[in-house]
Amino acid sequence: MTAKVLMVQGSSSSAGKSLLVGALCRYYARRGLRVAPFKAQNMSNNAAVCADGSEIGRAQALQAAAARIEPSALMNPVLIKPEADARSQIILLGRVFGTFAAHEYYRNKDFLWSKVTAALDELRGQYDLVIIEGAGSAAELNLRHGDIVNMAVARYANAPVLLIGDIDRGGIFAQLIGTLWLLEPEERTLVRGLVVNKFRGDLTLFADGVRILEEKGKVPVLGVLPYLRDLYLPDEDAVSIEKPSAPKSIPPAGVDLAVVRLPRISNFDDFDPLRAEPGVRLRYVASAHELGNPDAVILPGTKNTLADLSWLREVGLARATVDFARRGGSVVGVCGGFQMLGESLHDPQRIESDVESAEGLGLLPVTTNFLAQKTTTRTRTVITSGSGWLAALRGQALDGYEIHLGETKGGVPLLANDGATSADGKIWGCYLHGLFANDFFRHAWLTSLGWTGVNALRSETALLDQSLEALADAVETAFDMDLLEKIIWGN
Repeated sequence: MTAKVLMVQGSSSSAGKSLLVGALCRYYARRGLRVAPFKAQNMSNNAAVCADGSEIGRAQALQAAAARIEPSALMNPVLIKPEADARSQIILLGRVFGTFAAHEYYRNKDFLWSKVTAALDELRGQYDLVIIEGAGSAAELNLRHGDIVNMAVARYANAPVLLIGDIDRGGIFAQLIGTLWLLEPEERTLVRGLVVNKFRGDLTLFADGVRILEEKGKVPVLGVLPYLRDLYLPDEDAVSIEKPSAPKSIPPAGVDLAVVRLPRISNFDDFDPLRAEPGVRLRYVASAHELGNPDAVILPGTKNTLADLSWLREVGLARATVDFARRGGSVVGVCGGFQMLGESLHDPQRIESDVESAEGLGLLPVTTNFLAQKTTTRTRTVITSGSGWLAALRGQALDGYEIHLGETKGGVPLLANDGATSADGKIWGCYLHGLFANDFFRHAWLTSLGWTGVNALRSETALLDQSLEALADAVETAFDMDLLEKIIWGN
């Protein structure tokens, strides 16, 4: 059979497309349908690993979880991972296709389009309903000739489109009506419903707004979604951490964690489980001044370790981190951050950059060599270190995933065949993404820093599922579900 399709496009980036797709995936999964997400092309350094080792955008993995299915490369056939301002690594159907400058990428448009349509066709053969996500704005006029993710997909699949706008940022009429007016006539006919997202306050006060949108847009408003607080869901990209926000205060017996906001930071959702714990303040810092005197410093993953290591030195954070460690502070490195903690890094084949070798921070006795073969795998491993706070965890299993170039050797391993740690356990690192999602490991490390949140322990899995349920509930309450049924099934 060929699945029905529904597409969600936005008036801009961060309008709420990803979460709406996730909400609809959960809603229809609860109704017993076989439903799957799809995004033809995604740009993000937050990635996930499927069971077969293929790599897709984190948002599509979350949407698959909402649909209660395993993620697949078919759900995100093209993933663009920026390495520099004008160069990106392209992941095609879960595997590295190559690294291209922007103008080179568009030369491959026809080939990539054939892969996108084949992936969508195959996915539609496996499910009852496929919910498609667009990218950025539906009306990117300068990019229309190279479009393989927005209206080109809608036209190919003859998919009804929901157009979503963010009222919280202001200008909702210009967002939605302006987008409709900029579409070609045949594209405009595909838009079957408007969605107003992130509304605060008394909904009755927006009744005139709904009327105006429908009169001027000639499209019904499917629903007005409220501004939802305290959802425990990972962000798709680094926009959410680029501007410092007022951090929550540290309560008594709490801990302060400083994550270095590297220019090419990746997979920073690793730290969401820490941020969600009561008594934990997690903040992102980009200067030595912002660092202050936290209980721990975390160096996250990065799409370009050598370039970000150079930046770390330029802004003074390298020296500040080393000084902090020498004063007895705890320093953690994950993936690229782990590589930075070592004594040296070598890239003789110039895989990551034009730099052949660089000194690391020298906080762990390890050396990294970059290899052409990229590691992408889900991992179950065992804690082998008996250093410091880790001694009580020795032999326990950890689940996570790896996405990295390079091989790091030396030191006392933290895990079976991975990582390293100092003798006292205060400085450690490894390649395992998702390790803080292991509740026992997260709680043990926080306790070693002085955290006493034992009476408020939270399950990562439970928090994520509760948020997906709350999201689906909000959509079911806010939407005209009878109209949505007609839009999808044509009844």
